[in-house]
Amino acid sequence: MLDDRAKSLLRTLVERYIADGQPVGSRTLSKASGLELSPATIRNVMADLEELGLIVSPHTSAGRIPTARGYRLFVDTLLTAQPLQLAGAAEGAGREAGFIDTPLQPDQPQRVIANAAQLLSSLSNFVGVVTAPRKAGVFHHIEFLRLGERRVLVIMVSPDGDVQNRLVFTAQDLSQSDLTEASNRLNAHYAGLSLDMVRDRLRSEVEQLRSEIGQLMSAAVDAGAAALSEEQDHVVISGERNLLTVQDFSHDMGSLRRLFDLFEQKTQLMRLLDVSSRAEGVRIYIGGESQVVPYEELSIVSAPYEVDGAIVGTLGVIGPTRMAYERMIQIVDITSRMVSQALSQK
Repeated sequence: MLDDRAKSLLRTLVERYIADGQPVGSRTLSKASGLELSPATIRNVMADLEELGLIVSPHTSAGRIPTARGYRLFVDTLLTAQPLQLAGAAEGAGREAGFIDTPLQPDQPQRVIANAAQLLSSLSNFVGVVTAPRKAGVFHHIEFLRLGERRVLVIMVSPDGDVQNRLVFTAQDLSQSDLTEASNRLNAHYAGLSLDMVRDRLRSEVEQLRSEIGQLMSAAVDAGAAALSEEQDHVVISGERNLLTVQDFSHDMGSLRRLFDLFEQKTQLMRLLDVSSRAEGVRIYIGGESQVVPYEELSIVSAPYEVDGAIVGTLGVIGPTRMAYERMIQIVDITSRMVSQALSQK
C-alpha cells in the first residue's frame, strides 16, 4: 500500500518517463509533482518505491524508470482515462484522440478489419492488430464422398454457404451407402447445432450407433472444427515498421528480431489476443509480468469487438511498455466500437 505522497510521485515519474523517455531524477520530480518536499524526502520515497520493485535505476543514470510492476500499478490505480463517446463524437474524437471524422464503411467485413488495423496503427504510431471475426461452428449440411480404401472426403456447408472440404481416414473401409447413412443421420439430427454440441451428443449416443458409423461421424465433426479453427487463425497486422523508429527498440536488434518473429508466426499473437476476447472492455497487458505477454519490452492494449451484441474478435495496439496508455485506451476503445457498429449494419 502506498500513501498519497508516494502515489503522486510514482504517477509523476511514470508520466514524465513516458513523455521524455529519460530516467527521472529527484530534482525533476520535485518540480513536476507540485509537492513541497525536500530533496531528501523525495530520495527516501524513491528508495521505498525501488525496494517495492516499482521503479529501477539504470546503471548509466541517477534517475529512475518504471518497471513492469510500476506500469501495472500506474495503469490499474493511477490512470484516469475517460472513454470517448462514439455517437456524435467526431469532434471530440478528433480533438482528444486524433481520430478521423470518417467512420469505417460497412462494405465488406475483411475491408473493415483491414481499415481498422491501419487506423489503429496510424493513430498510435505503433502496431495495429485485428483478429478476423469468428464464425459460428455450425453446419447446415454435410456429405461424405468415398475416395478410396479408408479415405473419405467430408464436405461441410455452413449456414452462410461457405464450404469446407476435409479428408479423413477411417479405421475400416466404408461403402458409399454407409457414408450416405452417416451423412443422412447427421443432417437429420444435428444440422444447425454447434460442432461442440454435436461432439458432446455423439459421445453420449455412440453406443446406439454402429461403431464404424459413429467413428466416422465423430471424425467428421472433429475435421470440421479443425478446418474452422484454421480458417479463423487470421489476424491483420498493420504498422510493424513503426517499431523501427521507437527509441526503446531502435538500439536493441535482439528485441526487434523477437518482435518481428512474433508478427510473422502469428500463432502466439492469436493466443495473446484470444485472452482479451474473454473480457469486456479495454484490457492492458504489460510485458514481463506474466506469460500472457512474454516480452518485457512490449505492452498490448486490446478490446473485443461485437457483431449484433456477440463478441466475435479482438483488436488492439502493440507497442513499447513506455506508451501513452491513456491515449491508447481511447484509441482502442473507440475503434472497437466503430468496428462493432460497421459490422453490425445490415
